[in-house]
Amino acid sequence: MNLKAIKTIGFTSLAACVLSSNAFAQSTVAFLMPDQASTRYEEHDFPGFKAAMDSMCQDCKVIYQNANGDVTLQQQQFNSVITQGAKVIVLDPVDSSAAASLVRIAQSQGVKVIAYDRPIPAVPADYYVSFDNKGIGKAIAANLVEHLKKEGVPMDKGGILQINGSPTDAAAGLIRDGIDEALDSSGYTTLAEYDTPDWVPQKAQTWAAGQVSRFNDDIIGVVAANDGTGGGAIAAFKAAGVNPIPPVTGNDATQAALQLIISGEQYNTISKPSEIVAAAAADVAVKMLNGKTPKGKTTLYNTPSELFVPAVITRENIKEKIFDAGIANAADICTGRYKDGCIELGIWR
Repeated sequence: MNLKAIKTIGFTSLAACVLSSNAFAQSTVAFLMPDQASTRYEEHDFPGFKAAMDSMCQDCKVIYQNANGDVTLQQQQFNSVITQGAKVIVLDPVDSSAAASLVRIAQSQGVKVIAYDRPIPAVPADYYVSFDNKGIGKAIAANLVEHLKKEGVPMDKGGILQINGSPTDAAAGLIRDGIDEALDSSGYTTLAEYDTPDWVPQKAQTWAAGQVSRFNDDIIGVVAANDGTGGGAIAAFKAAGVNPIPPVTGNDATQAALQLIISGEQYNTISKPSEIVAAAAADVAVKMLNGKTPKGKTTLYNTPSELFVPAVITRENIKEKIFDAGIANAADICTGRYKDGCIELGIWR
């Protein structure tokens, strides 16, 4: 994992958060993630959170659990970590609505809950840390629209497919709202829209395949809410023999997406190094363990919040924003058929 991203949030006097080991003796923090449909949780979020916790509280115990998309399993994991003595739970919910009852359970027992990545609208958590999800949706869609207009794609012929995230994920709803805002004012038509159950790429691919058969050449672009669903759409176009593939958006800057952008098969993604949000969550958790009540920089769903602003990545800036910035390693990305594109973009020599 590249920890350079963690440094970018600039811990506010990290030393002030590091108390004596006695102050944190036996303190337990749980980090509960929602699924394995995306590789980010194991590859970035948890390692970033653990590294930050180790820096600030060496004697703290960190419990990591992943619910693998199962609401019931996450409820069991939540109850289990409370039984194990967790004083703070960082929760990225499988189902944002179902998570309301978990917040109530925790708060009735004096356990703090930090909503992570996905908000919990029905009941205010003690804090919320995320990227600006509505801003993400608006940014990827507006960037695609700008590209279509620059390329002279007519507004009166064809239209755009919209692939949203999971209907049980409140963050996906915010991303969708941002996409809607950008597309509604774009002048382009939305041909069809789909909410992807559990963010599963294969389900997005199946839906997209049906739309390729239905609309054919009338599809001028695809706004997909993340790299997994975007990758599913790209796979559907490839399977149908569509060439060139219409521009497809994404979000998360996964390794696969970076490779597809380099090869020209995906148009954009969002660079949001999860380590940034993970480290911020750790900072809030440590303050809560110390009995402090962190103040949010903003408020969302009546919850004090900190929302980070991400960057849109295309072929034009991928070298600077991803590789020069140390977010990804060229040796990991520029393999096989992607090496030529890396050479073309100056990423690999």
